[in-house]
Amino acid sequence: MSEKRIGIVMHGVTGRMGMNQHLIRSILEIRKQGGVALKDGTRLMPDPLLVGRNAAKVEELARRHGVTRWTADLDAALKGPDEVFFDAASTQLRPRLLKRAIAAGKHVYCEKPVATTLAEAKELYAAAKKARVKHGVVQDKLWLPGLLKLQKLRDQGFFGRIFAVRGEFGYWVFEGDPHLDQPPAQRPSWNYRKAEGGGIILDMLCHWRYVLDNLFGEVRAVSCLGATHIPYRWDESGRKYKATADDAAYATFQLAGGVIAHFNSSWAVRVRRDDLLTLQVDGTEGSAVAGLRSCYAQSYGETPKPVWNPDIPQPIDFFDGWREMPDENYNNAFKAQWELFLKHVAGEGAFRWNLLEGAKGVQLAELGLKSWRQQKCLDVPRLKA
Repeated sequence: MSEKRIGIVMHGVTGRMGMNQHLIRSILEIRKQGGVALKDGTRLMPDPLLVGRNAAKVEELARRHGVTRWTADLDAALKGPDEVFFDAASTQLRPRLLKRAIAAGKHVYCEKPVATTLAEAKELYAAAKKARVKHGVVQDKLWLPGLLKLQKLRDQGFFGRIFAVRGEFGYWVFEGDPHLDQPPAQRPSWNYRKAEGGGIILDMLCHWRYVLDNLFGEVRAVSCLGATHIPYRWDESGRKYKATADDAAYATFQLAGGVIAHFNSSWAVRVRRDDLLTLQVDGTEGSAVAGLRSCYAQSYGETPKPVWNPDIPQPIDFFDGWREMPDENYNNAFKAQWELFLKHVAGEGAFRWNLLEGAKGVQLAELGLKSWRQQKCLDVPRLKA
């Protein structure tokens, strides 16, 4: 069996997401399994080149995980022979980095948001299209076991006509006040600074766009209310700073086909639900509730008949009557999409989760912020390829 090398310049992998999900659980796992199998029997083997500004950090990361190639010289990496450039660094820097990679003839794959404005996102798509390089954007939640189970129920016609989707996302991000002996914040401080591309609307509405578009119907309108519930936080050096970006968003979306979707997103909420993200889908014939991995369904025939009576204890256990959907042989969500993108670069299969899809996410976030400012519902125009 022959093996074909594919070089990947990996930028931003010293951060939590880039290191854990993309390097360790995706690229290194693909290497451990012997690469990605192509139709002709060839094994496509990713060969990562780790890049970062802090040479000591990058070197230590490479040493710890047995990666032989690393550098702090991005210019040299882009001039090299590697075919793919991947970025998981901060959102504000992403457009400039991707444009450099595209100009160098690299295929590009990146985290989202792809930019902080729709104009920048559209420029990226146009640049990649003009350069005829292949491009993709991480849309990992589509490969989560819980959402794959929802998709299976939808494809089987279990829901009948879907009319509502309810999403609850978030958790308590600690402020990190060292004087009160609080745990350190589990998200970077730039997330709470508007000038640095922070804010939950920009971050999470990009996710909800691809989830809704792919599973329930194209987003046609948005009404969004943002908030900054925690006004002050402490950064990585223990310094107090003012949070200038939104840490919660309450958004309602109108989808094609008449589906109404509502998502609460917050970094200032304590969790009392099955998972950090739960989706409830309601249809004429049944409902389902999915987390990141689990999914519970209740058909029309299994639906109880509650009667409103606040004067007696509730006689119905509403957690009964739901059947758990079985697990299948699910891949890591990030790894699954990486494998599809690498096959695409090798000439096998289309890859529709591209920079245009990334731009749609930025568009929805931008309209969400505008809706908040104007206190009104806004239409979502279609973006043309």
